[in-house]
Amino acid sequence: MSAATPTPVQPNPLGGESYRLILPNTAAAPRIARDFLTSLLHLSRHPGLVDDARLCVTELVTNAHCHTRTPRIGVHVAVNRKRVTVAVSDDGGPVREAFGMLGTAIATATAGPEEEHGRGLALVESLALAWGTGSGGERHPGRTVVWFTLGRPGVTT
Repeated sequence: MSAATPTPVQPNPLGGESYRLILPNTAAAPRIARDFLTSLLHLSRHPGLVDDARLCVTELVTNAHCHTRTPRIGVHVAVNRKRVTVAVSDDGGPVREAFGMLGTAIATATAGPEEEHGRGLALVESLALAWGTGSGGERHPGRTVVWFTLGRPGVTT
């Protein structure tokens, strides 16, 4: 049996620690991501961020599961003393395909008060200090990354 080779993780630009979880694209992925993030936040002394973080990561992982054909969903968490940033990535296509032609103008205008779908990213926006979308660039074409940052408002580091 050969030893596993550790995957280098880029340093957290905010200081602190970085963690990465790769999940198979299954219905259990959102629950596993929630549990992973909950454990990290409790261990890093951020219990006040747990509820909002669980809602946000559930939304992003569920979107990747339901709206892409990616085989794997990545969850990257950067934690420092004051903030946590979570990025969810998939190889299922650009944001436009994964989220129904969204950009920063979220598709909340089409979601009525009685509809069950279409308000998840608005929820992320309302809870996060910041959030956004990106791609894998030249190195990972077709990759979609959606991220959010939680912490105390007004804290810059």
